[in-house]
Amino acid sequence: MIPLPTGLRARLVITFTLVAVTASTLVATIGFELAKTALITRAENTSLDLVSRELASITFPVGRLRPGEAAPTSRELDRVARALSAPGRGVLIEYGDLLATDGPMTMSDVPNELYGRAKQSVVTQRKIIRNELWLIVGAEVYRDAAGVPEATGLRAFVFFPMRDDESQLATLRSTLTQGGAAIVLIALVVALLSARQVLLPVRRLSAAAQALGQGRLDTRLPVHGQDELAELTARFNDAAAALELSVSELRSLEAMSRRFVADVSHELRTPLTSMTAVADMLSEEAGRLPEAPAEAVRLVLREIERLRELVEHLIEVSRFDAGTATLNVEPVNVADAIQDCLEVRGWSEEVSVNASQGLTANLDPRRFDVIVANLVGNALKHGAPPVLVNARGTENGLEVKVRDHGKGIPREALPHVFDRFFKAGAGRARSQGSGLGLAIARANVHLHGGTISVRPQHPGTLFIVWLPHS
Repeated sequence: MIPLPTGLRARLVITFTLVAVTASTLVATIGFELAKTALITRAENTSLDLVSRELASITFPVGRLRPGEAAPTSRELDRVARALSAPGRGVLIEYGDLLATDGPMTMSDVPNELYGRAKQSVVTQRKIIRNELWLIVGAEVYRDAAGVPEATGLRAFVFFPMRDDESQLATLRSTLTQGGAAIVLIALVVALLSARQVLLPVRRLSAAAQALGQGRLDTRLPVHGQDELAELTARFNDAAAALELSVSELRSLEAMSRRFVADVSHELRTPLTSMTAVADMLSEEAGRLPEAPAEAVRLVLREIERLRELVEHLIEVSRFDAGTATLNVEPVNVADAIQDCLEVRGWSEEVSVNASQGLTANLDPRRFDVIVANLVGNALKHGAPPVLVNARGTENGLEVKVRDHGKGIPREALPHVFDRFFKAGAGRARSQGSGLGLAIARANVHLHGGTISVRPQHPGTLFIVWLPHS
């Protein structure tokens, strides 16, 4: 199956060419038929005039003889046949039992229909005889009898060859075909030029739309003329201007929002430091307090720790949003870096690590620590033991896998686990954690030029981090 063209230019050219082909074919066909009809009509009229004139000039008596008239002889019929004859023609003169011929034709070549109609008037008929087209004129001679035309029984059949007419028609057909081909070729060239001229503004609009999509919001197009394409270009410029204004306002609001988050986070750091110091003192006294006050103190301590973690995460996120996050890459022993991350947070007994001691990679150690801490912390908080960490070198980078054996993340939540403040399941809305840990882990992975993904396991969840060689 031939695929249909989908491009606007191809469709315009094909449509234009089809119209030209149809029009030229129609004109050529009509012209050929008119010329053919005129040529045949002229040949018939000429032949009829010739036969009628020669038959009217017969002087010997035919038909019902009058007193003193003698019946025509074969010589007289031959004279009529020679008068009607010419090179290439065939003539048959029939009168009773007499038959005069001139040429190769016989009475068997005369069509029965023409033979019957020739009794009433001068008639014509075209017939192919021995692979050649002939125009046959048949007529019966009438004699004036007391003012009334009377049939005499003398019939003449003249065969006119039409090879010259056929040759003229063949030449005309060839000329019309060549002319039609030239017209189609010219139409094709005109269609290509017209399509190019028509589609040039469309291509400019496409390029301008692509430029807008790439962020060049100041893109505008010159408006030429007053047609529909000029109106479309003007509308495009208006839409681009409105889009630029809207994006500018959104960027301004986004910058203000980021600055607000950063300012609030930094402002919260000072009171949080004081609160943490007081919380440390309260934690030492909590064991000597009654049960109810001790539980309240422990609740305050947990919320202060949660608030401290949230502020730290907001400050880290604000650095990424502001574009100020940078990498300080150095050779790192991966196994030692993972063990240090777990020991600092007191997770060494809860997590199993599988990494070669000789495995090194060029990383930012602080950001690699954040990546591992957030993934392992997420597994410990929301998964179930055992929590496994595997690290291995690949041909083009470092691969780190973190897996837990809990209930797993719902399948519909998997595409959103790296979104900010996303928590899978309604029951986790007040769970420990800021909802920013996985988003920060992904930001740090991307800063290294790597990738991070999540896959469901049976049971549990698997996070895979790949960091390229720096």
